[in-house]
Amino acid sequence: MPEAGEFITFEQPLTERVRTFLRLEFLFAQHRHHRQDASEFGIRATLNTLLDTLVVLSRSDLKNDILKELSDQHAHLTRLAARPGIDQQRLDSILSEITRTQNGLQQLATQFAGSLLRESDFLTGILNRSGIPGGTCGFDLAHYHYWLSQPRERVHRDLDAWHADVQPFEDAINLNLRMLRASVEAQPAIARSGMYVITPPGPCQLIRVLVPYDAGVYPEISAGKHRCTVRFMDARDANARAHQAMHDIAFRIQFCAL
Repeated sequence: MPEAGEFITFEQPLTERVRTFLRLEFLFAQHRHHRQDASEFGIRATLNTLLDTLVVLSRSDLKNDILKELSDQHAHLTRLAARPGIDQQRLDSILSEITRTQNGLQQLATQFAGSLLRESDFLTGILNRSGIPGGTCGFDLAHYHYWLSQPRERVHRDLDAWHADVQPFEDAINLNLRMLRASVEAQPAIARSGMYVITPPGPCQLIRVLVPYDAGVYPEISAGKHRCTVRFMDARDANARAHQAMHDIAFRIQFCAL
């Protein structure tokens, strides 16, 4: 089997909570990338990603959901401390990180994202026009055009202020997903004639399929409580219709749960 660095990782969430966490993780990564671009279009991309993040955060009570997840993990890991062979230094480090993340979240208003969008006509106006192709150009949003023309220090100060309350969520969700992905080792598997069917070994929140870079395939993953199916599709030509690979494919799989 190839080494870990030679794999492309595909993930399939099995709960709505993990699905939302993965979407937010994607948005957080986009924000970090665009925030480094000081050009007008870099600033536009940064703000668009921030607005998408605020919309997701405003749709449900994610704060209490994440706090419960972290509290459960803290209690579980604390119980592990009594077991022989535990790396106490590493365990203490993780417990401290969970505590810091919990403290950061607890200081936030529960519905801060929805409140920010409701109270800012400036952000709401941009959000409402963002779904229209080219809808945020200068003649559509004069206020936005003016703001973008201001000194970069002012623009970046505003961006950082709007993002400040998002940071505790980013820290918490990244920590939760990191622990989830590390909850079990990846196991080797073989898809006969491009198809792999298995009964999950237990409750599962996230399936991860690690495919060798040079395999020339991608997986279509479908899963329920009693059955997981991974069908590998030929992906060597992006302009051709994908079809199921008909040869055996060696890969790795994880059934992650906390």
